[in-house]
Amino acid sequence: MDFTRLISIDRIECNPDIRSKKRVLERLSTLLASASDQTSNAIFDTLIERERLGSTGLGHGIALPHGRLGKGDDIIAAFIKLPEAIAFDSADGQPVDLLFALLVPEAKTTEHLQTLAAIARFFSDSTNQQSIRDANNAEEIFQKLSQPSPDIQAG
Repeated sequence: MDFTRLISIDRIECNPDIRSKKRVLERLSTLLASASDQTSNAIFDTLIERERLGSTGLGHGIALPHGRLGKGDDIIAAFIKLPEAIAFDSADGQPVDLLFALLVPEAKTTEHLQTLAAIARFFSDSTNQQSIRDANNAEEIFQKLSQPSPDIQAG
């Protein structure tokens, strides 16, 4: 999957000074709102509601916060790479430093699940994880997200 159809450089942050789950979800909400007709508060509420069902921390320092909101046509993504991992209640108990957030229109159920699966596959590869962690700015992260491995593109 080509993640560039979901995200743009202006919705990627590299090394912001954020030290809590709440603050990173607030910042992701603001980034998502910049490309949506939804408010950052509404998006934050949706992300928090999803986290209450169970952490979106996948393990290995990666989280996929996501929520369903609105009647738009497109799934919107935002990404944050933190300089220091934060507690996120992940399945493996490890803190999180890579967060790929999604805002999904209510009617996009199938596409939502397919997108989550593709992102999870991409980030399950330790080479992809390290490549993103080695990035120094939003442009480098965007480039790495736009060139996933061939087996991911087929998904």
